[in-house]
Amino acid sequence: MSGNSRTTADATPTGAASVPDASTHPRTAVQRLARFAVDCRDRGLPPEVADDVTGRVLDVVGNCLAGRAEGGPAEAVLDTVRAMGGSPRASLFGEAGRLPAAQAALVNGTLAHTLDFDDTHLPSVLHPSASVVPAALAAAEETGASGARLAAAVAAGIEICNRLGMASYVPGIRNSLFFEKGQHATSICGTLGAAAAVALLYGLDEQGVADALGIAASMGSGILEANRTGGTVKRIHCGWAAHSGVMAAALAHAGITGPPTVLEGRFGFFRAWLDGTCDTEALLGGLGERWETLRTVYKPYPSNHFTHPAVDCALALRAEGLDPGDIASAELGLPAPTLRTVAEPRDEKVRPRTPYHAKFSGPFTVATALLGGGGLGVHLDDFTPETLGDPGRLALAARVTCFADDRASEIFPTAFAAVLRVRTRGGALLEKRVDSSRGGPGHPLSRAELLTKFRLNAERGTTPERARQLAYTVGSLPTAPDVRALFG
Repeated sequence: MSGNSRTTADATPTGAASVPDASTHPRTAVQRLARFAVDCRDRGLPPEVADDVTGRVLDVVGNCLAGRAEGGPAEAVLDTVRAMGGSPRASLFGEAGRLPAAQAALVNGTLAHTLDFDDTHLPSVLHPSASVVPAALAAAEETGASGARLAAAVAAGIEICNRLGMASYVPGIRNSLFFEKGQHATSICGTLGAAAAVALLYGLDEQGVADALGIAASMGSGILEANRTGGTVKRIHCGWAAHSGVMAAALAHAGITGPPTVLEGRFGFFRAWLDGTCDTEALLGGLGERWETLRTVYKPYPSNHFTHPAVDCALALRAEGLDPGDIASAELGLPAPTLRTVAEPRDEKVRPRTPYHAKFSGPFTVATALLGGGGLGVHLDDFTPETLGDPGRLALAARVTCFADDRASEIFPTAFAAVLRVRTRGGALLEKRVDSSRGGPGHPLSRAELLTKFRLNAERGTTPERARQLAYTVGSLPTAPDVRALFG
């Protein structure tokens, strides 16, 4: 069905489509995804996709190393899994020793997402690499896979993750139904993407990959309330998705099976999570020809992606000479669907309770861009207990009010847009508008910028020499005979 039809359920938002009917296809949806994944491994990737994968791995490794230096929830996860023991099979980033593959994926996946610096697919607005890459790296190291085999697994896993996210996108509400219901698409879809990637590395055939996906569908979960009112649990969502993906593939390898209609069935994935909503064309159309993976954009700033156009506006006004001390008030216009994440509740956003919470605040990130700055414009040192308690930054954040901007809402979520209007103490009105944030569609980060981001992140968790070595090794992955060189 097309994305313009309606389901039979009256409550389904306009623009949604119903789940695919297995009777109209000789193969079920999960079997078709499994066939695609196996083809990635057995037939190879298009050159542009293989090249893209190296950037995904590089970004995740850098984020992991910076996250390790940060401590926090990842430390608790590491302590917990170490106490469990098990056979050491896969490495950790920024930490000596090895763990069982599933536990290593849990730790590295937590590190990959813990700083909210991971890549974003548009318009599904999920973060695929932070779940898929850690799971795939753990399985690749465990099995001694080649770089080409790892690349195929990562590409297949990210593509499946993104397509599941796109299948939930409802044009009529300009949003994913996952997010409308408070569900974290990243961890839900990421679990299935990770399972597909690991299943390929474990050498499973088409049926085995389908089983791994079917098992993983019972494991994915995640709710988003921590974005609004705090809590550290969201930072482990990608770790748990990576861990579940490894476990699902391992169980499939051991003979556990999944339902063939796990996606479209009466009690399947789309009914359970999305009330039966599914854009079948987005899920299955052009598999292997049209790559959603290539629409996944990198973050230049370590904050929620909805804040990025606001940061861009503030940095631009600052570059034009705006004195933050001269600001009497500011209005930040954002897409209406993002306000619940970065503008509400207002008291929580103008005085965030933790540095991580501050990354989800439109007012605080605007103040940060005007007063702080590092890295590619705003960096990790802008979100610390010290900056959180900075009276000047808090006072400036309190002068920022947020509203729904029609133009930004119209663009969302194909790109992230914003407008910032500043009234100076002298009465002047300054305005800056961004229709696609830096790193987003039309404004991709260059390879040099991506390497700069990697270096700044990696050097927080390792030596400059090791960071350079890692960058070279990841860049050589497509031709590497054994990915264990990455961990040497």
